[in-house]
Amino acid sequence: NWFKSVVSYRTQTKPLVSFDSLNAASGEVLSSYDDLDSDVIKNYSEFSLASLLYYGMKEGACSEQSSRMTAMDSASKNAGEMIDKLTLTYNRTRQAVITKELIEIISGAAALD
Repeated sequence: NWFKSVVSYRTQTKPLVSFDSLNAASGEVLSSYDDLDSDVIKNYSEFSLASLLYYGMKEGACSEQSSRMTAMDSASKNAGEMIDKLTLTYNRTRQAVITKELIEIISGAAALD
């Protein structure tokens, strides 16, 4: 996964060159270097593989963290909206109970007169 932005990422493929193909191409493509034996090519091949794996893991971790951050932001927003709705319901119910008690007190006082 290639990290594009906080809300999106893109799947990407990277080329992986094998040791045999590098060794075969060393005579024609890489001839501009002075000393290029099989040990250097093997070391380059191992380094290339390790760096591609590291790059992939870092990009994947970055994409995962951004997805988690987005999910937590949405969850926090939804929890805030739910708290607001429940607070409004609680206040309405409390007001209804207070109004009912006042009506009973006033009705009782009117019945005594």
